[in-house]
Amino acid sequence: MSDAPQYPQSHGLLAGKTVLVTAAAGTGIGFATAKRCVEEGATVAIADKHERRVAESGAQLGGILAMPCDVTVEDDVQAMFNRVVEELGGLDILVNNAGLGGTAPLLEMTDEQWNVVLDVTLNGTFRCTRAALRYMVPRGGGVIVNNASVLGWRAQVGQAHYAAAKAGVMALTRCAAMEAASAGVRVNAVAPSLAMHPFLSKAIDEESLAELVTREAFGRSAEPWEVANVIVFLASDYSSYMTGEIVSVSSQHP
Repeated sequence: MSDAPQYPQSHGLLAGKTVLVTAAAGTGIGFATAKRCVEEGATVAIADKHERRVAESGAQLGGILAMPCDVTVEDDVQAMFNRVVEELGGLDILVNNAGLGGTAPLLEMTDEQWNVVLDVTLNGTFRCTRAALRYMVPRGGGVIVNNASVLGWRAQVGQAHYAAAKAGVMALTRCAAMEAASAGVRVNAVAPSLAMHPFLSKAIDEESLAELVTREAFGRSAEPWEVANVIVFLASDYSSYMTGEIVSVSSQHP
């Protein structure tokens, strides 16, 4: 098993940019992304369904704008974008991180289990992407980075709903990119394999997580900030010729 690399130094990759990260409360990829964006010089706003946790996360990040938002509720989404634009003066980058997992065999999966994962993970990304494009396209610029998953490409037992949702996020990313390109708006996505954080164990049992780690070439899961680094790259001008791309953040072998 290899050790995680050292935490990266900041290089001002997002200096002068305003960034909104959804589902950024806690210790997962969303919080790590918000933290890296702050470190790279951006003005950052975060949102999450859990009001107390998002407020605590905002305080940890230096008192940044932190808002409750349920991405399954259109009024919440509109209020979130309106507040960011009004209070921060605009929006340059959206990171769609909101998603919901779970494990259920397809034969036993209920409509409710299927629908809630699709509504948060795919429909929520759609709602936020639509709201961002309504702002970014008229102004002639902006970046959207979606959080997909390698399960959008690969099969895994018990993950039909999550895999279908993430495959949908990939397709949405490509179509949105083509529609927004003429306005100078870029839309890309990351597809992590396994980024370990405390909330992951709520969706996948410990035995399954341990088995998934054995598939990784480095013999470990990714640190959330390692995924966040790639999101920062896609959000920055260093990826100016990339749109409609899904970047695998993985060391996983078949």
